[in-house]
Amino acid sequence: MSLDAPQRTLAVTRSAMRHCLACAWSPLAEVPLPDGRRADILALRPDGGFVIIEVKSCARDFLSDGKWQDYRAFSDELHFAVDLDFPQELLPGDVGLLVCDGFEAAPLRAAPAHPLAPARRRALLHRFATLAATRLAALSDPVGLAERRAALRLD
Repeated sequence: MSLDAPQRTLAVTRSAMRHCLACAWSPLAEVPLPDGRRADILALRPDGGFVIIEVKSCARDFLSDGKWQDYRAFSDELHFAVDLDFPQELLPGDVGLLVCDGFEAAPLRAAPAHPLAPARRRALLHRFATLAATRLAALSDPVGLAERRAALRLD
């Protein structure tokens, strides 16, 4: 893939989101987590479990990121999504692996399960639903969302 880093990130994200949909998972991109971090993709599985997919565009992106391990606390499964050119030997073996070509993703390694505590799952489900509903409402009324955000900043 001869793309720059932002284009690679978009292509890998698109492939990973398509993988989620093919698995009947409901994905959301760029999800703020309670600890202040942001998951590249947070997907809700049909069984109520959560999957976080961390997108990496290049080796430098992975090597400069020490926060990815924190995502385990907010998911039942943790995966990396990378493109075909990514040096896979850099990635830890205890995380799922999706290899993406810009359109599809092939799961090369399953993610070990680490179930969330019920209270954390409930809080994360509320966050997920609120974010999804807000994004959907913004599609039909972007001005309304801007007014809501402005009002929240004033209070």
